[in-house]
Amino acid sequence: MNFTRRQTTQMLLGLAGGAATGMRIPSALAQSEGATRAFASSLVGTPRYDDDMAHFDYVNPDAPKGGRARLAAIGTFDSFNPFIVKGNPASGFNIFGGVIYDELMSNPLDEDSTSYGALVEWMEWPKDYSSVTFKIRDEARWHDGEPITPEDVVYSFELVTTMGRPLYRLYYENVEKAEALPGNLLRFTFDQSDNRELPHIMGQVPVLPKHWWKDRKFDESSLEAPLGSGPYRVGRFEANTFCEFERVEDYWGRDLPVHVGQNNFDILRFEYFKDPNAAFDAFKAGQVDYRAENSSLNWGTRYDFPAMERGDVIKRAVEVDGPKATQSFAFNTRRPIFSDRRVREAIGMAFDFEWINKAIFFDSYARPTSYFQGTEDLMASGLPEGQELAILEEYRDDLPAEVFEQPFELPKSDGTGRPDRRALRKAKKLLADAGWTVKQGKLVDEKGAPFQFEFLIGSGAQERVVAPFIKNLERLGIDATIRLVDASQYSSRYREFNFDMVVGNVRNSASPGNEQRDYWGSAVADSAAGRNINGVKDPVVDALIERIVFAENREELAAATRAMDRVLLWGHYNILQLYTPTERIAWWKGEVTPPDPLPSHAVGFPTVWWDPEAEA
Repeated sequence: MNFTRRQTTQMLLGLAGGAATGMRIPSALAQSEGATRAFASSLVGTPRYDDDMAHFDYVNPDAPKGGRARLAAIGTFDSFNPFIVKGNPASGFNIFGGVIYDELMSNPLDEDSTSYGALVEWMEWPKDYSSVTFKIRDEARWHDGEPITPEDVVYSFELVTTMGRPLYRLYYENVEKAEALPGNLLRFTFDQSDNRELPHIMGQVPVLPKHWWKDRKFDESSLEAPLGSGPYRVGRFEANTFCEFERVEDYWGRDLPVHVGQNNFDILRFEYFKDPNAAFDAFKAGQVDYRAENSSLNWGTRYDFPAMERGDVIKRAVEVDGPKATQSFAFNTRRPIFSDRRVREAIGMAFDFEWINKAIFFDSYARPTSYFQGTEDLMASGLPEGQELAILEEYRDDLPAEVFEQPFELPKSDGTGRPDRRALRKAKKLLADAGWTVKQGKLVDEKGAPFQFEFLIGSGAQERVVAPFIKNLERLGIDATIRLVDASQYSSRYREFNFDMVVGNVRNSASPGNEQRDYWGSAVADSAAGRNINGVKDPVVDALIERIVFAENREELAAATRAMDRVLLWGHYNILQLYTPTERIAWWKGEVTPPDPLPSHAVGFPTVWWDPEAEA
């Protein structure tokens, strides 16, 4: 498991349009006329905490420091550089750097689309949002004692946008200039105005030490422990076996309000396993302290081991507020057989969620109806109306008629496992309209070539879901197969779009924005390591993304997002599969302890948990 700044800040949190609180600035630097200077900002309301906060409400400010937390990781690692395409970064790193690097702004676990100053004292932006200025804290230090400077941030920005993963270039493509200014100030100037998101997402720029990286090759993977600034540093490790992170005793930011009660374990140790089953067995044996369970089969049948019966292990389904992660079967539309929307819709009709949820998943999942599941005002529903309809009307000639005439609804079976004949008849008609016919029980094109494709999976547990789906596809004459590969092969093929269909995941934020370019934009459809795994190349989607990015207020943002959601749904780029209404977790109570209550928007492990033995 990779740490995420709130699941990679809700998968690259889009911060679009909202309010900001002011703060008492303990600085002689004058505020620009007409500008907003803020310690915290929220783009969906007013920040919960003000500038004299002592700590976040969900932490235990007296949590003891010490002990260790052992986590499971699947596969291998050969790099400590998560910012580039090359290599497999060790768990504990993410695209922002993970636990060893500080961020400019920190995202709390009890609010959506809100950030608070961490490396910076404040941020300031003009009325037209054409730039943003940050004040770096004078006391901020790298682990070697050198000060963190605006020059470090400018250097880091140039590194990741020129040599890093494609998502950085896309996410920050509207930054015209990054500059260090006197007074420990950092400014980003944009090539456009009225983009409310830009000032805020700059608080997520990775911050790397210029003096350390300038003599090293940034675009090469390496297992040299990098110099960081955060609460942990790389400790002992053995490639592909384990990796430890050591708490930095003299961490400069330990007493900041945004860090109080957090980062309590002395050691975070990631144990590596070849597959999820081995990882689960290690948890049962007490070799791993905490488990986030993503298998309903495990959750329903395998938590009856002796330690659980003794009460040594606690199992809990936790309700978490905010957007939900949705799982889908993702079509690779770069493949000619999936280029026709009617074909994709027909294949989706063969997926029987109701039976699978009942027979395989113990009724523990729900089926998503939107790419923005869990965000009430962003989910397309019913027929388009009002501002959403007005937006869609501009693109009517380029959209399917169904967008305007029918509510989007997924096929629903009776859950018995018997074929839904109406759905199959409709699927066969769609395939026939797309030029496919059944001959001798096989679906073939006009040249007689059979319809064949492969499900690429990286876990044997997925076979039990794919196999019954394949049986239903056989009724349409489709020849589908399963290819199970190991974690490293799966990662490589996924990254290079070398697949027909995979299991994909989407987790949006409550305030979508620039990250949508990376998810669905034509510009990244063929870019290595991009997040547009479906290969969506739709001018209407591109246009709607820009409307989201440049929304002037929440109402416009919501309408544009619903419009894009609807267009994506009717594009049938994915077969929406499932989401879980709760987070399923288990832990050894003698090894790790959570705050009570848990944060409202995330479980927060290991950030706000602690070792109970350290209390003594």
